[in-house]
Amino acid sequence: MVLLGAHMSISGGFYKALLRGEELGCTAIQIFTKNSNQWQAKELSSEDIKRFKNTRKKTNIKTVVAHDSYLINLGSKDRELLGKSKNSLLFELSRTENLGAKYLVMHPGSNPDEVDGIKRIADCLNWIHHKAPEYKAKICLETTAGQGNALGWRFEHLAQIIDSVEEKSRLGVCYDTSHTFTAGYDIRDKEAYIKTFREFDRIIGLRKLMVFHLNDSKKNLGTRVDRHEHIGRGFLGLEAFRMLMNDTKFKKIPKIIETPQELNRDGENLKLLKSLVKEE
Repeated sequence: MVLLGAHMSISGGFYKALLRGEELGCTAIQIFTKNSNQWQAKELSSEDIKRFKNTRKKTNIKTVVAHDSYLINLGSKDRELLGKSKNSLLFELSRTENLGAKYLVMHPGSNPDEVDGIKRIADCLNWIHHKAPEYKAKICLETTAGQGNALGWRFEHLAQIIDSVEEKSRLGVCYDTSHTFTAGYDIRDKEAYIKTFREFDRIIGLRKLMVFHLNDSKKNLGTRVDRHEHIGRGFLGLEAFRMLMNDTKFKKIPKIIETPQELNRDGENLKLLKSLVKEE
């Protein structure tokens, strides 16, 4: 079974994200653990958790991935923002754990000073792990496009963060196809595809790859601009996704689309990706 799905809205209740995913034929979904543009959220009730878990049992959704708030910046030089960010990520990790989601995807952080930023991110992750020693949910560092001062656009950034964290086994990586492409890593043909994933394996290790975000790109290779496009309609093109969908190394890794939401075309994008899978 291919673990494939989309980011689903939690509007009206967390359990409704599962129902929306089931309606689209998803076997994996991604959700926010709260409003992604607000710091605060009310505590999850036992009823919220119970209803989510019971609903999930009735669906064909095998993997739930959470994504953190866009406000969080673990690399910030601002003491107040850094404090709010690490506390917020800990709060979101607890919600991820309570809902039974497997991974919490996060953008590593932003800082004009790479060395300082990477150290701050690693220090915050160590703090979070110490605060939540029993949690099973893994934090997954997402590859970024490198727009502005965003860190994580080089594989080396992620490797350095992981190397600086004490409990390395509690971290994974989310590979976003659009971000990584505009960061300069090509996967449009077989030679480039093999080269990029060999480089990923050499620097980070494929064992750390836990989640894929499958997005085409409105911007070209190496532009370092974060603009998602519908599958096959951007600069990446269909062949990259055909190789990913049929790569046996990645068969068990959940693949989530975050394509543009105009005209509600998630179903169309998922149908196209499924059509690329060769019959065994």
